[in-house]
Amino acid sequence: MRASPKRLPALLLLALLAAAGCAGRDPVPDPASPGARAALQARSQTLIEAGNALYRAGDHTAAAKRYAAATVVKPDDPAAYFGLGMALTKLGRDDEARQAYARARELAQQARGAGADSAR
Repeated sequence: MRASPKRLPALLLLALLAAAGCAGRDPVPDPASPGARAALQARSQTLIEAGNALYRAGDHTAAAKRYAAATVVKPDDPAAYFGLGMALTKLGRDDEARQAYARARELAQQARGAGADSAR
């Protein structure tokens, strides 16, 4: 499909704007770097705190979304999964809640084990 001569300048402008929007952006930080880990932890904690506030306010659907977002940002955070389990329980989504609770327990046990190993 060929662009009509009238559309060609608009398409070129769009292409230039798209290219300019991509230029000058910072590269994606290495997720293993200490700064990136701290940023992910802070973002996860912010989402969990927002979920807690929504849960206390009785908006369990929105709370579940915040907790779920926290599990994406920091998949090894047991607090995010525990909060998700609480919200899902309130929503009557018991099977999903059990899965979230199980994941929270698993992650907490792993963290305790890692802490015990580093203390030796």
